[in-house]
This record gives sequence, structure tokens and C-alpha cells, in this order.
Amino acid sequence: METPQNEPQWERLLLEKIAFSTLQEQRVKRRWGIFFKSAVLVYLIAVLALVVDWGDSDKLAEGRHTAVIYLHGVIEPGGEASAEKITGALQAAFEDKGTAGVVLRINSPGGSPVQSGIINDEIRRLRALHPEVPLYAVVEDMCASGGYYVAVAADRIYVNRASIVGSIGVLMDGFGFTGTMEKLGVERRLLTAGENKGFLDPFSPQDEKQKTHAKLLLAEIHKQFIEVVRQGRGKRLKETPDMFSGLMWTGSQSIQLGLADDYGTVDSVARDIFKAEKLLDYTVKDNIAERFAKRLGADMARNLSFGLLGEGDVARLR
Repeated sequence: METPQNEPQWERLLLEKIAFSTLQEQRVKRRWGIFFKSAVLVYLIAVLALVVDWGDSDKLAEGRHTAVIYLHGVIEPGGEASAEKITGALQAAFEDKGTAGVVLRINSPGGSPVQSGIINDEIRRLRALHPEVPLYAVVEDMCASGGYYVAVAADRIYVNRASIVGSIGVLMDGFGFTGTMEKLGVERRLLTAGENKGFLDPFSPQDEKQKTHAKLLLAEIHKQFIEVVRQGRGKRLKETPDMFSGLMWTGSQSIQLGLADDYGTVDSVARDIFKAEKLLDYTVKDNIAERFAKRLGADMARNLSFGLLGEGDVARLR
């Protein structure tokens, strides 16, 4: 049995042990806090490295150069290949006194006929305004439909043997759910002011009159597309019965048909034709906020339906 004289020593040891444990716990928390703060800092640095355009030092240099503009992906409002971004890049490239020539680097399946038309018109305007500056289109994997609509405004079109070129046509797609609704016992209640306000409503039976009108719209846009191709390619075009049917061809076939001019790449055009090997990228890129939002998946919001009738039934050069 312990004597009373030992009690103060026992209490002191217990207090020391508690204090030591508390100190150890604080040290562990502090270490974890430093670790998490460091991890967050590394993450933020990595995100900034991905989303920030640190600039091209070559753009600060003077002298002759080949201006390159990348038209990539679907041509649509607000996208990477929107008319706003492409025309802005074209204007900057043509206005630069050091530009020996402009290369429009295309890899696109097509998209909006309006956006494609705006880009085509701007190319023609700039070529007329700066006749001393040539513009050549260089096709990579694909230059179809709206992409080709843009390309025909160029002085010349260069392709790879395996490139996919053409698809000179227009489509309007959507879905019909009337059969599914009947099986589920769902009744469609659509109220409109104007007999055609529910034009091509996917939840209503297809109206033949509206279908006929939609085909007229497509035929008119298709006619515009054909005229632009004929105007751009001129006598080089070797028309065939199925040239404007929506079919696509390889790069080698497109040269034979006059849809393209020759084989080439961005580097070969700059080096062998423009005689200006230095490449400057004039492509308009997203700002920091836009890139950050896309990296975090915020761009998924674009795919949400706005609940508008016929939202999916939009004419596209695809």
C-alpha cells in the first residue's frame, strides 16, 4: 500500500503524462495541417498549370512567320470552334504585318451552318482586304460538312492521304416518343397559339405538312452549301452525281475530285510554300475562368435540356 507521501508524486506524474499526450496530439494535428495545406497548394498549382495560357514567347518576336489557327471540334456557338473565336483569330493573323501566310488547321466533323457561314464570309472578306496574304486550309483527320464549308473559302486545301473530306449535306435529327408514351399510358397535352408552333414536337405524332416544310428548309440550306463549294473550288471541282449527296472521301480521293488540291501539313506549307518556317499560334483560347470551369466539369451544363420544343431538331452541317 502506497504511503501518503507518494500521492503528490503520483499526481505530478499523471499530469505530466496528460500534458505530454496533449502536446503530442497537437504536434500530429499540426503536421497533418501542414500536409493538407501543402496538398491543396500543389493541387492549385497543377490546376493553374492546366488552365492558364502562359503565352507563346515566339509571339513577342519580330519577323516573318506563318500564322496558324486551329479549328477543332464541332462548329457551334460558345464552343472551341465558334465563329466568334475563329474570326477573331483570323483578323489578328491578317492584321499582323509579319504574317507571310495563314494556315487554317482543320479537324472538324461540322456543325452549325450559320457559324460555318460566318467564318466562310470572314475569310473571303479578309482575303479581299489583304490580297498579299494567302490563306491555306490544312486538313488533319477530318474536314466534313461544316468544316468543309469553311475550308472552301481558302486559296488552297491540303490533306493527308487518309483524311476524311466532304459530307456536303445537311441534317436535322431528333426522336419520337409517341409509341413509348402510349405503352406507359402517358397523355401529351400541348397547347399552342399558331397551328405549327409545336413544330416537330417529339412527343406528338409526326405531322406530314411539318415534315415537308422541314425538308424544304434543309433543301434551301443544302443549296447554299453547294453554291459555296462551287464558288470556292471553281473549275478545280470535278462534279459527280453523288458529290453533294453527303458522302465522304479520303484525302487522296478528294484531290482526284477537286475537293482538295494537294498533300501537305502545317509545317510543309509554312516551310515549302510560305517560306516562313516560324509558326505563331493565333488560336483564341478560353480564359482562365472558362478553362477552370471546364476542367471541373461545369461544361456538362451545356448538355442540359432547356425544355424548348424542337430543341434537338436543329439543322446541322454534319
